[in-house]
Amino acid sequence: MPKIVDHDERRREVLSAARRVIVRDGIDAATTRAIAKEAGYSNGVLAHYFADKDEILLSALSQSHQRIRARLTGKVDGVTGLAALRELLLDNLPLDAERTQETRLEVSFWSRSLASEQLAEVQRTEAGELRAAVRGLLGQARAAGELKTDDNLDDLAEHLLALVDGLSLHLLLYPGRLTRVDVERLMLQALDRL
Repeated sequence: MPKIVDHDERRREVLSAARRVIVRDGIDAATTRAIAKEAGYSNGVLAHYFADKDEILLSALSQSHQRIRARLTGKVDGVTGLAALRELLLDNLPLDAERTQETRLEVSFWSRSLASEQLAEVQRTEAGELRAAVRGLLGQARAAGELKTDDNLDDLAEHLLALVDGLSLHLLLYPGRLTRVDVERLMLQALDRL
């Protein structure tokens, strides 16, 4: 009797293996051979599910974005304005092991996205959605009278997103200089100033 294979599960396993390789060894080390070895499969299995390495990488990034979006949706369900903005921004910082891995994965794709229009487009779309969410929550906060500042909301959104990116990079690159507690404190201070 032939072995029954759950193709969706096998695809998820390959993408999980790709994420692990990227986070642990860097995106340049994420060869199809390394991903197949990490997943415990042959290169032929990968070729059955993905056209090439770029499709694996793009799918791994997209799957990570979907997981983040689902987690965040649960955190802000029923919350609006500054309270929701606080949850959204803190969730985008590497404040625990899971989010540290997600941040390492995301940052690994930045330089590669400069040379790949397909990856860059995925990054732009995700960044655009995050920016729209931040801008929308700032608008809600202003309408509810929660903001002390009358600064331009587009400028505030860019400032907060740059702070997320900068703090995330600093925490990953300079762990002796900043701790997770420091990063959370700095983000909360920025939000308190609003």
